[in-house]
Amino acid sequence: MGRKKVYGLTLILMVVCSIASGLSFGSSAKGVIATLCFFRFRFSFGIGGDYPLSATIMSEYANKKTRGAFIAAVFAMQGFGILGGGIVGLIVSATFDHAYKAPAYSMDAAASTVPQADYVWRIILMVGAISAALTYYWRMKMPETAQFTALVAKNAKQVVADMSKVLNIDLEAEEDKVIKISTDQTNSFGLFSREFMKRHGLHLLGTTTTWFLLDIAFYSQNLFQKDIFSAIGWIPKAANMNAIHEVYKIARAQTLIALCSTVLGYWFTVALIDIMGRFAIQLMGFFFMTVFMFALAIPYHHWTLEPNRIGFVIMYSLTFFFANFGPNATTFVVPAEIVPARLRSTCHGISAAAGKAGAIVGAFGFLYAAQSTDPAKTDTGYPPGIGVRYSLIMLGVINFFGMLFTLLVPESKGKSLEELTGENRDENDEKQIQMDPSRTVPI
Repeated sequence: MGRKKVYGLTLILMVVCSIASGLSFGSSAKGVIATLCFFRFRFSFGIGGDYPLSATIMSEYANKKTRGAFIAAVFAMQGFGILGGGIVGLIVSATFDHAYKAPAYSMDAAASTVPQADYVWRIILMVGAISAALTYYWRMKMPETAQFTALVAKNAKQVVADMSKVLNIDLEAEEDKVIKISTDQTNSFGLFSREFMKRHGLHLLGTTTTWFLLDIAFYSQNLFQKDIFSAIGWIPKAANMNAIHEVYKIARAQTLIALCSTVLGYWFTVALIDIMGRFAIQLMGFFFMTVFMFALAIPYHHWTLEPNRIGFVIMYSLTFFFANFGPNATTFVVPAEIVPARLRSTCHGISAAAGKAGAIVGAFGFLYAAQSTDPAKTDTGYPPGIGVRYSLIMLGVINFFGMLFTLLVPESKGKSLEELTGENRDENDEKQIQMDPSRTVPI
C-alpha cells in the first residue's frame, strides 16, 4: 500500500481509538474495562504501524552521514511525549484533587474514590488524540519515499516527479537511471526465502532478540516504578492517600524520572549515534543497565534505609538514562537500515512486535514477581512473589543476555542503505563509493 498511505491510516486509528478509549461505556466496572480493552486493542494497530513506518520513512529520506541521528531524533520525541503525558496527568489529577476533597483509603475506603475520579483517566487518554491529530496535515503533504516508489511500486516517473518537488531541482535527466534501478531484479528474494535467511537471518535474529530482551527490562521497570518508590518511601503507602492523590504522586515521580533521565538519554543518542555508532551505544547501554540493576539489587536493604533513598532514585534514574542512551533508541534505528527496501518496514515491524512480546513478559511477569514474599504485604488479588530485590537481579541477567545478542547486530554507521543491503549497486557504484566516501546514492 505504501509508506505514506499506511502512515495516514495508522494516525487515524490512533486518534479515533484514543477518543473512543476515553469514552469507554458500560453499566458496570467490568463493562467499562471490556470496552476500554476493545478500543486499546485497536489502538495498538495504529502504534504497531507507526513504529516501523516512522523509522523506515526517516531512513529512506536521510543521507548516510546523519541518518542515525535523524531516525533517533524521531524516536527521541517519544521522550517529550512521556514527559508531556506525565504533565497532563499531574495537571488533571491536581485539578480534581483540589476540587473534590476525599479522605485517605485507610480512613474511608469507599469515599476515598470520589465519583468524579472516573473522568480523570478518560481525560488523560483523550488528550493524546489532540497531539496526534495535529500531525495529520504534514503527514499527508509528505511525498512517498523514493525507495518505495522505485523498488517496490516500480514507478520511475513518479520517483523523478516526487524528488524534483522535494529537492526543488529538475531531475528529468536522471529518469533513465531510476528506471534501471527500479527494474533491477538482483534482490527480488522474499522474506521466507533461503536467500533472505542467508543474507539477513542473523541480523533479524539480532534485532528481534535484543528488542525483546530490552522491553522485558524497560517495561517492567516502568510498571513497577510505583512499587519501588513505595518500597523506598518516596511515595506514601496507598492506604494513606485517596485515589486521585495517588495518581498525582505517581505521575509526579514518573515525570521527574522522565525529565532527569529519559529525555536526556534519548538526546545523548541523537548527538552521538553517528559518532560512536549503533553497535557501541547499544552494547554500552546494556552493559550499564546490567551494572546498575545489580548495584541496586545486591545491597537492596541498604537502599531502603531513609538516608540512602535519594541515592536509590539517582541510580534507578541512571538505568533509564542508559536504556535510552542505549538499546531503547538503537533497537528502533537499526532494523530500518539493514534490510532491503521492500522488506524494511516489515522486518522493523517484526522486531518491534518481538519487543512488545517482551513488554508483555515484563508487564505481567514482573507485576507478579515484584510482589512481596510475605503474603500479608502483597497487593490485593496477587499471590506472593520473589520481591523487588530478586526481580532486579533477574532484570540484570536479562540485560546481560541483551549484550550477548547485540553481537549479532551489524554496525550501520556511515554506510548508505544500498551498501548495507546490497541493493542497486554495480561495480561503478562500488568504485565511486570507495573513491568518495561522502557520496550518497540518489535513491
